Order: sequence, then C-alpha cells, then structure tokens
Amino acid sequence: MTTFTVSLLDTGERFPCKHDTSVLAGMANLGRRGIPCGCRGGGCGVCKVQVLSGQYQARAMSRAHISETEQQAGKVLACRIYPDSDLSLKVLGSLQRCLTRSCDSR
Repeated sequence: MTTFTVSLLDTGERFPCKHDTSVLAGMANLGRRGIPCGCRGGGCGVCKVQVLSGQYQARAMSRAHISETEQQAGKVLACRIYPDSDLSLKVLGSLQRCLTRSCDSR
C-alpha cells in the first residue's frame, strides 16, 4: 500500500497517510488531542482544508459546507479526500483554530 506525506502549512507538521486512508484519519494519527473530527462523513464541515499542492481523490461532500467553486479551488473536507501523492495543506475554520491554539494543552 502506497503511503504519502501530508504537510500542514500552519504548524509545519507532517504525517504519513496511506492511499486508502482519509487525510483526516491520517491527521488524527498525529496523536494530538482536540483535532475536531465531527461526523467523518462530509456532512458537518469541521475538517475544512485547502490543498495547496498534490493530487487526491475526493468523495462526495455536503454543498452546505463546500461549494463547487470552493472545491475547484482546492478547498475540501479532510475526511473526504484520499491522497494520490504527497500533499501540502492549509487548515481552515474550526480545525485551524484548534491547531494554531495548541489544543494539546487542554
């Protein structure tokens, strides 16, 4: 099984993510408490990220949280994307607030 490296621009962290694992599941393996995971099915919008570079497969996402225009610009839900190459991400919304405030300390 192919494993890729996902880099988080906001924190400088990197984590491995297998081709058949969602980016959110890979991120959860960082072991940081407080990473909001929400529904894990694309319906809550908590895990919004922007893919800055790399290729991925996207599964269906709620248009209430990601518009077609946003998705075309690389804004997606981490629970609904699977890497096809190394990825570089910027986290958005609730996920960004958590990562930049060191939710580990809670």
